[in-house]
Amino acid sequence: MRNLFRLLAISAAAAGLWACDDSGTTAGSALITDEIVIVRDSLFTIDGISEANPSVRARTVLQLLGRYSAEGYGTFESDVVCQYLPSASIDTVGVSVNDIDSVKLVLSMYKDGFAGDSLAPMGLTVHRLTRQLPSVMYSDFDPSGYYDPEPYASTSYTGLIGTAEALGKASEGALCKTGYVDLPIEFARDLYNEFATRPSTFETPQSFAEWFPGFYIANSFGSGRATRFSHNAIEVYYKAHYTLDEGTIFERDTVLPFVATYLGVTPEVMTNNNIRFDMAESLKERVEGGEPILVAPVGYDVEFRFPAREILAKYEEQSNPLTVVNDLTFALPAIDISNEYGLKPPPYILMVKKSKKEEFFANNQVTDDKNSFYAAYDKDTKKYKFSSMLAYINDIISKGEVLEEDEEFVICPVLVSFYKTQNSSSSMLNYYYGLSYPTTTSTGQVSSITPYVTEPVMAKLDFEHAKIEFSFAKQTFH
Repeated sequence: MRNLFRLLAISAAAAGLWACDDSGTTAGSALITDEIVIVRDSLFTIDGISEANPSVRARTVLQLLGRYSAEGYGTFESDVVCQYLPSASIDTVGVSVNDIDSVKLVLSMYKDGFAGDSLAPMGLTVHRLTRQLPSVMYSDFDPSGYYDPEPYASTSYTGLIGTAEALGKASEGALCKTGYVDLPIEFARDLYNEFATRPSTFETPQSFAEWFPGFYIANSFGSGRATRFSHNAIEVYYKAHYTLDEGTIFERDTVLPFVATYLGVTPEVMTNNNIRFDMAESLKERVEGGEPILVAPVGYDVEFRFPAREILAKYEEQSNPLTVVNDLTFALPAIDISNEYGLKPPPYILMVKKSKKEEFFANNQVTDDKNSFYAAYDKDTKKYKFSSMLAYINDIISKGEVLEEDEEFVICPVLVSFYKTQNSSSSMLNYYYGLSYPTTTSTGQVSSITPYVTEPVMAKLDFEHAKIEFSFAKQTFH
């Protein structure tokens, strides 16, 4: 049903036009009336289709590790290749290479940082990379030939929060669970010797990667869970020798234990989630039947035509030189897809012009509300509401025409991260890693928008009940 209506506000302005001369005679007066018309239109229909998206740029600090099969979704598996950013210095004062006790790979996940079964026992192996990672990697990257197939370290783990089972030994906190994988002590000793003899190796990520290309972390056994590790670092445990009260009668030697984080995965170095996904036949059939379904990290995006021509025609039909556009908004409902592990719609989606999608991710862009927009999923209303499209429609109105690229859009799941703010103690988490779902802290200036490789998600986009609202005001004089 057409839903076009006008709200008329008629105001009368009287202007007394007085003319005076020395004799004091008075000229007459005139009345001018104007009419303000606010036009709102929501009669715009759209539809979308799923488009296969077999790979995405998967570089992110979040590392997705595991495998599982879920009815209604398919079989998913992911492993990780990563470089490390080195510390600028290593403690050598009172410390010799023989004072190193142990070295551990530290992996942490935030609460509920997994998809699947928290109790499923899983195993991982750590392999040393033997060559430099390529500068550009996608989720279908094959690490074969980049690592030593002989395991460098291994462990088993679960996804439970609040126990000491995950990753062997664990320490629990309010926000995360940290596990430790024992590495060969030779690794820490080589690290010490390299710094002692060639400290320039530690000056840049590039020079360090030439000496130590990084790790390949893979699944060794188990199925039923994909774990999202938000912290990956290497800690060295060692002793330091000191002389206290030197030169006094109380002089004495002492040995103190220390632990230092010397390497870490950060946004400055290369990290990639290598993803393999065998989609469920039931999901493929729904797409083949015409349903607009999103599946990520890989699977399906959704393409659609935004009705810019109809909106421009409506504007030109009713506007005049004194018309001002108020706003253009777009809200899109999402429908859960039944599956074994309760996978949910993605927390954020990106709406970007199809012609600019590759450029958007390749250049690490953020939305400009003209060529690209993002929306957060509201779990209460089950809708995505995009940021204002006012700049987009004003650009089209100023051109006076709609190009094909102005109408063709792609919707894809993304991870939106935010800059740290003084009002949010957890916003540093947003800056580096984003959030699983929007919260009151996920507001403010966007720091990055990247393809969603955080965990498996899927949803059907309900274009039938999508709502586009276009409003403008015009003024006429009588």
